[in-house]
Amino acid sequence: MSLSRTQQQALARLRQMACLDFSGLQLIEPVLHELHRLIGFDSGVFFYPDAQGALDAYIEPSPAREWMHLYFDPRMKAQELKLVRYSLHDFDAAVRHEHGVLLMEQILQVTHHEFIRSDFYNELARPSEWQDFLSLVLRTPQGRGVGSLKLCRRPGAPRFAPEDIALLERTSPWLARALQPGELDAQDSVVHDSAMLVATPQGRLLWTSPQADQLMALAFGMRWYRRNELPPALCVLLERLRWVEQDGTGRGRAPALPQLDLHNASGWFSLRATQMAAAAGAGEGDFDGGRAVGIHITQRVARVARLLPTLRALGLPQRQHELAYWLARGVPGEQIATRMGISANTATYHRRQIYTRLGVQSRKELQAYLMK
Repeated sequence: MSLSRTQQQALARLRQMACLDFSGLQLIEPVLHELHRLIGFDSGVFFYPDAQGALDAYIEPSPAREWMHLYFDPRMKAQELKLVRYSLHDFDAAVRHEHGVLLMEQILQVTHHEFIRSDFYNELARPSEWQDFLSLVLRTPQGRGVGSLKLCRRPGAPRFAPEDIALLERTSPWLARALQPGELDAQDSVVHDSAMLVATPQGRLLWTSPQADQLMALAFGMRWYRRNELPPALCVLLERLRWVEQDGTGRGRAPALPQLDLHNASGWFSLRATQMAAAAGAGEGDFDGGRAVGIHITQRVARVARLLPTLRALGLPQRQHELAYWLARGVPGEQIATRMGISANTATYHRRQIYTRLGVQSRKELQAYLMK
């Protein structure tokens, strides 16, 4: 198979991501970026089990983001079970039975005519602009499921070809290795964003900002589409706050504020609840005597998740791209040469090329340039 220069570079980047000193869901964005360059598709979705074993999804910016909450609706789940061989809602079954890259026709257990007449297609797949897709369940070498990747094409686009299937199959072990859960290291992360929203003590949303709304959507995914009510996990947080108020007074020090910690493909999220002062002029008919709860949400992302897009934007040649990554990560020079399979002299040559190109004089300046 003859590959273009862009495809060859994408393969090299995906191979590199499989060998980084970081792995996890936060690499899904750079993974999908390279897959776009390798295989033409319109939108990518990655389904994966969250920390509690429930199904979650990362969705690229696309029409599917607006409609994907329907996939988690019980009625739509029942519809899907009639159409496909193994639903992702039973992720363990999909891991056991789905092997290799599958075309849409291999996923369906009904005819294409029956599929396009179904509510599942007309209420979810069609408005999401999914006319054709490739499906790949990723597994660790030990056989544990990492997630299920869907590469989708919109109506009017060419159908996926055998060469597309072969390329995606070729990357499968690299994708699984890059996306498999790794160690959560708070020291290797940075605060990316923060905001606040206000709710009643009973969990009814009173006020939110576009920034807070975006962070909540990233933290809770499809569970945040009904925005007049807080997700159940946050309601539990408010219950804990009430308990702290009732039981935590008079002990000589202020009780710790309850906190909820989540992690997913968009980063690590901390949500802390605090009681707000009673609203001025609140009367008998107001909620809980006019009291409200402020919920502060903070998003942290792995430094690697910030570093890779920054490096990508520089457009460095592949060797320099890889070397710049290890320099930014603080790996000693002799170890970098070993990891890259090059001599120390070659590593030094490429390092000087990087410094000249970016206008920096030292590794410290390079790190500041890349991690700003």
